[in-house]
Amino acid sequence: MAGRPRIEALVRSELLEPSDARVASFAEAIAARYGDAARAVLFYGSCLRESQLDGLMLDFYLIVSDYRAAYGPGWYAFANQLLPPNVFPFQHDGLAAKYAVLSEADFFERCGPEAGDVSVWARFAQPARIAWSADEDARDTVIAAVARAAPTLLAYARGVAPHAEPLALWREGFTRTYGSELRAERDDRPAKIVAQDPQRYRAFAEAALADGLPLLPCAADVAWSRFKRRGKRLSVLRLLKALTTFSGGADYLVWKINRHAETRIELKPWQRKWPLAGSLVLLPRLLRQGAVR
Repeated sequence: MAGRPRIEALVRSELLEPSDARVASFAEAIAARYGDAARAVLFYGSCLRESQLDGLMLDFYLIVSDYRAAYGPGWYAFANQLLPPNVFPFQHDGLAAKYAVLSEADFFERCGPEAGDVSVWARFAQPARIAWSADEDARDTVIAAVARAAPTLLAYARGVAPHAEPLALWREGFTRTYGSELRAERDDRPAKIVAQDPQRYRAFAEAALADGLPLLPCAADVAWSRFKRRGKRLSVLRLLKALTTFSGGADYLVWKINRHAETRIELKPWQRKWPLAGSLVLLPRLLRQGAVR
């Protein structure tokens, strides 16, 4: 932990907190599908704060050694390399989840400032757990990657708000990351994230600032403009790609939008039958209504 000892210590402690027994069992079942290619399974997202998991959609990231080892040759390995991550649905022990797949190398890169979009470091600047790991080396690799996420978000936020105090810096960062993807959550979501655990976010900010924030590849305001343009396009492309891997993906999309944006969108039968065409028709309507931004 020579590079950023304070933030790595906080990340290690948080990631290694015990997971709910059902979550740990779920993570082990996901890993079992990929044999020796599976390195770690991370549990993250809003369900991390829930004690009642029934009826919810859990969120996991599966970290693999590489894509060919995970899938063999073919479309899935190619798609995961071309436009990561791949996203799959999974059910286990009465619970439902979706999990995203990244290689160890891609996960490390996408937690840092060199990433071309915000999707990974924005998520893992928030709390997560290592719900399963292959061995100690796999845990250490994941911890080193996640320890890059919060400093990356804070560095980009500080670049546009240099005098903001720690919690305001987080709010600035989350507001901008939410604006860099197609999201169904309401406008007050970034502030609510910080308000759920201000002590945690203050401690992480102070540790990251004390260690020294990473150098950015370009001016922060330029980067945020690029993230916003690129992120919206990537969100659409990933959604369309997910329809090839995610059975019932159109229903999940509408469920999530209705839950977060408090809408009452209903799919027509033909949209379920032809989810790709249905999603292309649905998306402009959602944008006009402001259900996704």
